[in-house]
Amino acid sequence: LVLTPTRELAIQVSEAFSTYGRGLSGLRMATLYGGQGYDSQLRQLRKGAQIVVGTPGRVMDHMRKGSLNVDELQTLVLDEADEMLRMGFIEDVEWVLDQIPDERQLALFSATMPSAIHRLARKYLENPVEIKIDAKQLTADTVRQRWWLVRGFDKRTALVRLLEGEDTDGVLVFVRTKADTVKVSDFLANKGLQAVPLNGDMPQVQREQTVERLRSGKLNIVVATDVAARGLDVQRISHVINYDIPFDSESYVHRIGRTGRAGRTGDAILFVNRSEMHLLRGLQQHAGSQFETLELPDAEAINQKRIQRFESEITRSLEKDTEFYKYMIMEYIRENDVELEEVAGALAYMAQGGKSFLLPPDPPEVSEPVEKALLNKGGRKRTVASREDRETLDKGLVTFRIEVGRRHGANPSQIVGAIANEGNIHSRKIGRIKIFTDFSLVDLPQSQENELLRALSTTEVSGQALNLRRDTGGGGSSSSYSAGFKDSGSGYKEGGSGYKDKGARAPRRSKVPPIAKGAGSKYSSYNSSSKPFAGNKKPKKQHRKGF
Repeated sequence: LVLTPTRELAIQVSEAFSTYGRGLSGLRMATLYGGQGYDSQLRQLRKGAQIVVGTPGRVMDHMRKGSLNVDELQTLVLDEADEMLRMGFIEDVEWVLDQIPDERQLALFSATMPSAIHRLARKYLENPVEIKIDAKQLTADTVRQRWWLVRGFDKRTALVRLLEGEDTDGVLVFVRTKADTVKVSDFLANKGLQAVPLNGDMPQVQREQTVERLRSGKLNIVVATDVAARGLDVQRISHVINYDIPFDSESYVHRIGRTGRAGRTGDAILFVNRSEMHLLRGLQQHAGSQFETLELPDAEAINQKRIQRFESEITRSLEKDTEFYKYMIMEYIRENDVELEEVAGALAYMAQGGKSFLLPPDPPEVSEPVEKALLNKGGRKRTVASREDRETLDKGLVTFRIEVGRRHGANPSQIVGAIANEGNIHSRKIGRIKIFTDFSLVDLPQSQENELLRALSTTEVSGQALNLRRDTGGGGSSSSYSAGFKDSGSGYKEGGSGYKDKGARAPRRSKVPPIAKGAGSKYSSYNSSSKPFAGNKKPKKQHRKGF
């Protein structure tokens, strides 16, 4: 049994097993993930699969239904364990671990080893051997890493300029939100570049077809989110473009790992705003190298490429059967008494769709040296601390209400997992969570309100529909919990009960007067006198159903 955090990775792992086991007669497999009907999965299981690959939620569903029997399980693999922790699946993983036989082989793979993953390994692995890959090997030598300081153009225009100027094959463009996958791909398509989105809102069949088109060369540009592209394995990807810089180094490593595969060379490019320079420095430190500075091709270079492409298209067209068109044009010339050159120019204009063929001169700041561009009007370099970045995020948070609370067995990890996975939002952008008896309050970015309302319309936690909506300040019971999402740069903190690292404190009933408990209260829901858990006493675990 192999557990993976996303359906895409489950599919990739299954394909790998099929490749490795091609010479084995009678090899039977089952791939279990959400978004796919149960009938086909049940048929795979009834045949007696020796290998099962799946996401935690769907694997748990089959185990509870009795359609997946793990009594004779010999090996369990946890793939991308840190990602499962980030997406709130760690309690589901522990539930599965508690159901399997004591005598079994267990292997755990993780890009990073936060404290919660270490605890999991110590609890469930017997005398484990740890194999650690040196940090300098996290990014392949075959991948050239470059960054461009956003200036002169908006990022969409710069992306078009880059795609026109670079010699590319398959291209993955990473953005943060599902909505941006559509906006950016539509913009590229309007500029004559073949591009499609890849996100969690798309039906699974359509997502698989998109990946297959990219793999076969029928499609060249895919604009994707991290979650949708996780596990994507296409060897022809020559460029990974980080349109939105990732907040954490692990996401960056996973992104650029999509290129430079199977001994090929690849390019990883970052778009960096001035306020994101601290994130760039963090990525360079993690990768153990300095990235090259990228200068966009200037207007003259792009215009020259356009002319060359146009001439090449003419040459290719001359090889076709054009007799009818030549006759029609010569008739037009005779009837209208015009020169051949004038007709040729008119036809070229028609082929261009009336759009301007050549680019205008670049804005002066585009050719400005990076060091100079990083200087503000006062002549001093801009520096942005991580606290400032966090405060900027906090200013855009508003409070939402979800109809799941303590009575339903909900806990912060389940809520974070549901919102992060189904809403395609980084856990770092999820603010304070307050859990009441029958409902909970969650602080989320106002800028993503419409996308979150659509994405979470059918999501459930503990078998209860979230029914996400903007909180109207109706208040709640006098006791609440805070998830403690005081971020220092990488989302919620692991440790304790899964959210604080060192000195984790158990959430206790708050003694703050009820009047201070409404949405947006300045008072903390944590009681400052609460004590850490002692010994093996832990809060009763609740497990998500139907998610």
